[in-house]
Amino acid sequence: MSREVRVTKEGYDRLQERVAHERERLEEATRILQELSGTSDDYDDTGLEEAKREKAIIEERLDDLEDQLSRAVVIKDHKMNAVELGAVVELKPSKGSAFSVQVVAPVEAGVLDGDVPHISDESPMGKALIGAKVGDAIEVETGDGKTKYKVVKIG
Repeated sequence: MSREVRVTKEGYDRLQERVAHERERLEEATRILQELSGTSDDYDDTGLEEAKREKAIIEERLDDLEDQLSRAVVIKDHKMNAVELGAVVELKPSKGSAFSVQVVAPVEAGVLDGDVPHISDESPMGKALIGAKVGDAIEVETGDGKTKYKVVKIG
């Protein structure tokens, strides 16, 4: 059985949009390939081969997105006492200004939603945040050593 992919409502909507976009790209790539197949001669099939490769890349990406979408389970909104998937967390580093992140599944990570970057629950910071409560201090291993943060707010 396939592993479910837990996503926020916004992440689910983005995934649906990406699938629709890739389907449009696939239709266009198929149309171009058909045109080239009808006009290509045996001596100049470079464009035809490139079109075939591009179509294969799009099909592979679309298959992956459709697989993720088929396994997607939308996280229900609820009051969070501790950090869990979907939580927007305000953090105060030991040095510097407070900032917020949203803890999401890897499929949504790296997305900027308004002013709030998404981080994977499988990243070092995501792992440290899961289960933390307001007032808790967490420590995250970074390339520059360990950085400490205080959980200021969970939403």
